[in-house]
Amino acid sequence: MTPAKRTAHDTDLDIGGLTRAIESFNRYYIRLPAVQKLSFTTLSVLDTLAVGGPRRLTELVRTEQMSQPGLTQLVTRLERDGLVERRPDPADGRAALVHITEAGRRIGEARHEDRSRHLHRLVVQLTPEERQAIAAALPALTRLAELGNGEAAQR
Repeated sequence: MTPAKRTAHDTDLDIGGLTRAIESFNRYYIRLPAVQKLSFTTLSVLDTLAVGGPRRLTELVRTEQMSQPGLTQLVTRLERDGLVERRPDPADGRAALVHITEAGRRIGEARHEDRSRHLHRLVVQLTPEERQAIAAALPALTRLAELGNGEAAQR
């Protein structure tokens, strides 16, 4: 069976169709005008720290799929800009944990609010049935994201 025609176990879910819908939406979503012009990688690191809490650089290398030197440079720049800070790891004094600062957290919150405004303009154009379908899909989409994030953290 080709990947485009593959279905989830014991369901009629078109995995290829789901993939295309997510990719299409992602293209739109990541290109939304931003309040602050920050790279996708910068925003991803800030989001990882905001949602998942402090992390060692080695953990961020894995979750952000970056090289150690590249991530070290990024964290140094974010630290200089006051968006993150490094603190000693209480479990291992030789290591440091990267923490998001309040300024870093505010960037994520402002971005979320801005994107919500953009999406609201589109959502109001949907039919009530389309809005209901999206609402019904939210728990499953959230769970898919959790499963995917869990796999990424294990790599």
